[in-house]
Amino acid sequence: MTVDVVRSGDAILCYIVRGGELPAATAFVTPHDATLQVGHIVHPRGYEIARHEHRPEERHITGTAEVLLVQRGRCEMDVYDGRQRFVATRELRVGDIVVILGGGHGFRMLEDTVLLEVKEGPYGGVDEKVLF
Repeated sequence: MTVDVVRSGDAILCYIVRGGELPAATAFVTPHDATLQVGHIVHPRGYEIARHEHRPEERHITGTAEVLLVQRGRCEMDVYDGRQRFVATRELRVGDIVVILGGGHGFRMLEDTVLLEVKEGPYGGVDEKVLF
């Protein structure tokens, strides 16, 4: 598993998990203290995960973390720090996964593109975004 980490100083803005070879063992992209936990869970054939539900846990989260999976196409993502300063541009292709934990971002579609997005909700509409 190839992971591109985009940083601004000590702050991790996003992880880009490149599509391609999957890990042979369970591997998390995000550290255990990240506000969103993202990783590959690997189990052998026949393994069972016991029925379960998660206890209600009160969590205090500031900001909105997002995960994007490029399902079709190709795009460029611009990454900005928490002060809206440009940090990097990365091209994203089919199979790439982006875990955005902070800062800002924007996208340019280089081809017809389908992104699967997962983020914390409920979504407050366009008013929760700061456009710059």
